[in-house]
Amino acid sequence: MAEPVRLAMIGCGGMAGGHLRAYQTLKTRGIGNFELAAVCDTVEERARGFARTIREFQGKSPNVYTAVEMMLKQESLTAADIATPHCYHHASALPCLESGVDVIIEKPLGITVKASRKIIETAEQHGRIVATAENIRRYLGQRTIHWVLNERKMIGTPRLFFVQHASWSPSSLSSGAMQWRVQKRMSGGWMVMDSGAHYMDSIRYFFGDVDRVYAEVRAFEPKEYTDASGQTVCGDVEDSWTATLTFKSGLIGTWSWSQAAPGKGFNHVLYYGSEGSIEDTGDVFHGFMSGNPEVQLKEGSVKYLNDLKIEFLLSLDAGRKEQLFPHGITDGVVLECYDFIDAVAHRRRPEVDGWDGLRAKAISEAIYESSWCGQAVSVDEVVAGKVEGYQKDINEYWKL
Repeated sequence: MAEPVRLAMIGCGGMAGGHLRAYQTLKTRGIGNFELAAVCDTVEERARGFARTIREFQGKSPNVYTAVEMMLKQESLTAADIATPHCYHHASALPCLESGVDVIIEKPLGITVKASRKIIETAEQHGRIVATAENIRRYLGQRTIHWVLNERKMIGTPRLFFVQHASWSPSSLSSGAMQWRVQKRMSGGWMVMDSGAHYMDSIRYFFGDVDRVYAEVRAFEPKEYTDASGQTVCGDVEDSWTATLTFKSGLIGTWSWSQAAPGKGFNHVLYYGSEGSIEDTGDVFHGFMSGNPEVQLKEGSVKYLNDLKIEFLLSLDAGRKEQLFPHGITDGVVLECYDFIDAVAHRRRPEVDGWDGLRAKAISEAIYESSWCGQAVSVDEVVAGKVEGYQKDINEYWKL
């Protein structure tokens, strides 16, 4: 019997809590091919809180660390789950990979393309696995829409989409968990990069690669917060954008979002093909996650996502169903964690690997880069690191 995967969790705040609950769910379902062996966070009490929770469901407490290097020196690890602020993804991943430890990294993969490429290249040099933690595509709604578009081809050849949101929210932030996100050097950017990383993965999953991007990005009402010394700090990231995305297939999409639009807000999410349309419920980041979206064909018939989910599941043979929803799991976060553990145990490619994470992230970066230089940019050139005007000061700050 193979040795269990010895897993460390690096970063014990925010989304790491979702990962922790996912590992607990896996244990509860009898999936015991891994052990949570260590937890690491710069705030020791956060790490100890995770350790206490893990002891409750695992029966054994992981060791607690406040520095990745010390943890790697003292532990014999197989894998690490990294859910730190974006700017520390590469700083945590590189020593792990160099020590022979596979990693799963919360989206976006790295704070810049250069940071992301460095993670991937280091993994390749050391024969290690990099997975990007991308949960949204794994939910039943997106799996069904992928099937509707690419196997059933229900709306024909995709032509256009319009994914738009406008609202207003106060500029003052009260949540400490959000404050680092409005500092460009910490996050790499605001919602284009943050929840936007989910949507960029989704559109690649549905429609393939984006060829070029033209965008305008603005900060009309910059976010601000009060720091520990009582000083008001103003963020330097966007609150609004409009982007035109041209796919290699010829599909054209408009993606726009604003929290600086007082008055009447709106959501508008529609995808058009040669034979009909798909209307979502309005979430411009986590599509097909709620409600009962509608597929309307040009001959007049209408189908609803809840019915199509049933059709999709019935279309799957036992092997394919187990591949997509192993052990009957349908929660995207649990699935991404299961996929990583299974990939490590069987030395296979995870569904969303480092290159997938980079290519999705590069679309977000192309939006920033297009606005920065005032013209359309090639996503392939962004992936290759040939276009990095917006990212330049971030790379310099972190000495990348």
